[in-house]
Amino acid sequence: MKPTTPRFLARFAVTAVAVLFALLAAGWMWRHYQVEPWTRDGRLRADVVQLAPDVSGIVTSVSVRDNQPVTKGQELFVIDRARFELALKQADAAVASQRTALAQAQRESVRNRQMGALVSRQEREQGVARVEQARAALDQAIANRNVAALNLERATVTAPVNGIITNLELQSGDSVSAGRQAVALVDTDSLRVEGYFEETKLSRIHVGDDVSIRIMGERATLRGHVESISAGIEDRDRALGPSLLPNVNPTFSWVRLAQRVPVRVALDHVPPDVLLVSGRTATVTVLPTDDARRRENAQARR
Repeated sequence: MKPTTPRFLARFAVTAVAVLFALLAAGWMWRHYQVEPWTRDGRLRADVVQLAPDVSGIVTSVSVRDNQPVTKGQELFVIDRARFELALKQADAAVASQRTALAQAQRESVRNRQMGALVSRQEREQGVARVEQARAALDQAIANRNVAALNLERATVTAPVNGIITNLELQSGDSVSAGRQAVALVDTDSLRVEGYFEETKLSRIHVGDDVSIRIMGERATLRGHVESISAGIEDRDRALGPSLLPNVNPTFSWVRLAQRVPVRVALDHVPPDVLLVSGRTATVTVLPTDDARRRENAQARR
């Protein structure tokens, strides 16, 4: 028995609505996941200052503890100052000695000139040479004294930036070497978010665009703006051969995945209850922003 016309139309309408809904849902999902500029692949990042002393010696005191916030110029630890104080005293004594030697050489040179013909020309020239040598020795002694004073000053290591001491293992009595990392300091003034966006979404991202940020495990939403877009990423299909010629991978994958490009996001507003820890995962969404709004935001941030 054939269905009646009204029943057939009803079935057709239900099917058409279902198909239309499926197409709209598929289109929304395509735009949301493939076109709209957002990514779950974001990280909260900060610069890490690898503090290394400028002098070597035994640590006599540590003024901070692990995970302690510090301000720029705050004392962190001290290296055996007594040794450098003695070195400075020795340098001061050497400077005084060279000053005396220079004064003596100058007096002898003046006396030789005043005696005129009673002193040979050779002796007068030698007197002048001794003055120049004594002056050069004094300059060297002063330079050594300045180095000794600088070493004494740098025996006290201070924080170069505002930040948080992390993974502190340094203790009093440890031996440290010049140029070798002793303390890690997270620069809190450099905290930012880096979102790794697919290259297909870069055309919708502009410097100055407003950004919404959700840190994993946090309910509050952070606000920021696009500060810059990375100028390059590594080409994993190309290497440098032994003859300094490009070594290009001969294989080619027909299924090409979009490359991920880092986009740097500066933080504008952070709720007070959000814990900013470098390395936390973030979802980064670039909000639609017109040119006039970008200019207003740029002027407001200056």
